[in-house]
Amino acid sequence: MFSPKEMPSPQSLFSAYASMAGSLMLFRSMANDLIPAPVRSYIGAGIRRFFNSHSTSLFTLIIEDTNGMSPNQIFDAAETYLSTKITSDTARLRITKTPRDKHPTLRLEAGEKLTDSFEGISLLWTFNSHGQDKNLQAPNDITTLSPLKTERHYFELKFDKTHRRKIINSYIPFMLERALALKNEERALKMYTINSSGCFSGKWESVNLEHPATFETVAMEAEAKRKVIEDLERFLKRKEFYKRVGRAWKRGYLLHGPPGTGKSSLVAAMANYLKFDIYDLQLANVHQDSDLRKLLLTTGNRSILVIEDIDCTVELPDRRPGDWSRNPSEIQLTLSGLLNFIDGLWSSCGDERIIIFTTNHKDRLDSALLRPGRMDMHIHMSYCTFHGFKLLATNYLQIHTTHRLFPEIETLLDAAEVTPAEIAEELMKSEDAEVSLQCVVKLLKRKKLEEEENGNGEEEEEGKVRGTKRLKVQAKKKVTGMVTRRKFIRR
Repeated sequence: MFSPKEMPSPQSLFSAYASMAGSLMLFRSMANDLIPAPVRSYIGAGIRRFFNSHSTSLFTLIIEDTNGMSPNQIFDAAETYLSTKITSDTARLRITKTPRDKHPTLRLEAGEKLTDSFEGISLLWTFNSHGQDKNLQAPNDITTLSPLKTERHYFELKFDKTHRRKIINSYIPFMLERALALKNEERALKMYTINSSGCFSGKWESVNLEHPATFETVAMEAEAKRKVIEDLERFLKRKEFYKRVGRAWKRGYLLHGPPGTGKSSLVAAMANYLKFDIYDLQLANVHQDSDLRKLLLTTGNRSILVIEDIDCTVELPDRRPGDWSRNPSEIQLTLSGLLNFIDGLWSSCGDERIIIFTTNHKDRLDSALLRPGRMDMHIHMSYCTFHGFKLLATNYLQIHTTHRLFPEIETLLDAAEVTPAEIAEELMKSEDAEVSLQCVVKLLKRKKLEEEENGNGEEEEEGKVRGTKRLKVQAKKKVTGMVTRRKFIRR
């Protein structure tokens, strides 16, 4: 113990503290100047490993939500699996429910912890989320930078390091399998789209796919419908075949026909039949080929990628630089980029995928898009036939046999071009079958009259053109005859 006379004064203590702090700052400054940064990092890591090895026996796995541009399957599985391990001790949770979900979905909030066990091994899970700002180039301006707020989500899994091999080789596969089973139990199909507001983020946003269309409700010819179903079934069974022949496990479809013929309904029917999610890609929201590749890498397997109205969605420059209609700095989404996206090297980044293009005008499409390997099957969605009409009558009016107006409607359908959407609109006007079918008859008669008037008008126009040509030929002959007589007189 110090006697009162031996106790250092406050001034001496402060002076000693200031001297020590100054020495430490000087030493740190000299170390930063003399020792290269990589060497400092290596020494620091070694010191941390030394103390960690003596202070704790825990090992930590970091499970991030993405692996570069691709989603991390282990992260998604952990999120699903841990929702079944939530207890009353958890203080904060995220809860969601969509109209088609059977039960609310619970997820961990940032900072929350959960415990689990596997074959007697204690496991501690922690969910973390950190925001970060990135400066990205605006799509139409080379010099302007716009901030984009992104978030990094990840799980920390801690356990005794002596069990590291068992956790990685046994527990993680067990969790993946369990999460897949949970998803299949309450699977709701999703429809994804990209956010068109602000700067391009390259991330899909989803809602539940609640479209009720099935192959039983789509107004198509029975033979065409059968061919589509058989093609889909054959595609699902040929994983090893595609691998053996060296092709990506994907299939391309082109749906073409007039507006209102059921192209979108057929897409929904295919998704419901296959239990595939839908990714709705609007090319107008994609500004560069690199954006297109990023979107492809983040689409899931067992999915349908849909590009609607490809003929008028966006004007794609050709692969030859001389054919560009706009400055390359304004848009870098090219036809070659789209083709590479469909069947080039980037198309192999995923399995069991279907690509569907829709168009109202097949003749406007570049022939490079239409060849096999890109659009493997072309499906023509035609105007409503009598078979399609009977299917609509069954669905809308519950007419399962026949009706007295059916023969007249069949005759009118052969003479008029009407889309299934127009027929469906008439069938919805009344629940009384007689009233609705009378509305259909009136529609068909009006359409037939319009087509006849248009046909007569075209014939009159063609007659005028033929008459004008005939007069020109006669005048030319007359002039030729006059010239010939003058030459004869001069002789």
